Amino acid sequence: MQTNMSYQVMGYDRAITMFSPDGRLLQVEYAKKTVRQGSSAIGITCKEGVVLLTDRRIVSNLIVPEAVEKIFQIDEHIGATGAGILSDARVLVERAQVKAQQHRFTYDTPVDVLSIVKDICKLKQICTQSGGLRPFGVSLLVAGVDNGGEPKLYETDPTGIYFRYRATAIGEGEMEIKEILEKKYKEDMSIEEAVKLGISAMMSALSDKFEAERLDCAYIGTDDKKFTRMPPEKLKSLLDQVKK
Repeated sequence: MQTNMSYQVMGYDRAITMFSPDGRLLQVEYAKKTVRQGSSAIGITCKEGVVLLTDRRIVSNLIVPEAVEKIFQIDEHIGATGAGILSDARVLVERAQVKAQQHRFTYDTPVDVLSIVKDICKLKQICTQSGGLRPFGVSLLVAGVDNGGEPKLYETDPTGIYFRYRATAIGEGEMEIKEILEKKYKEDMSIEEAVKLGISAMMSALSDKFEAERLDCAYIGTDDKKFTRMPPEKLKSLLDQVKK
């Protein structure tokens, strides 16, 4: 803590292009801390497709839960969710949506998931080395099913780096959720089983009083390769099964 304070006094965190003496970009690290404070998001691949599950984190009884959008559709076969500053996430998602439509218009084929991920990460990386900018304060989980039928899940962080996962989590309680996923994840799960695993992990890491209104879920199946939002009634039913 004392080291961080001295760096701040010396001004190493005032410009994104300035490295600290031990080779760190402090504004990028601040962006990562922002992500860890964001609401939880989980991605899980399974034999039937890939699932995205998020916590809407409803902060007031006056908010309409359905109006809080945490999962975004990029193309028919690709979806994304984020943790951190969601306004940053929307900018990246809208860029990805344009990229996907441009690819369809130019080549008359759906874009592959990795191309979308690389384009997002390219912009994120530029914002870690250019004066007058700040890093994107959001991590994204990008999920989809390409023409080959294989479900894919990628995580991008504020540095612009990306990794492919079978299952992962970002945001609040990510370490606890990842520990549960590592112990209980199975590749041959169905979509419903994957959703229940995600709900169980989120409840264990956050609160046993978890309500269905806080959940948002979507999946892309390997058969139809279509982005589908899970109805609230189905989510509530799966949540009740997990609580039993």
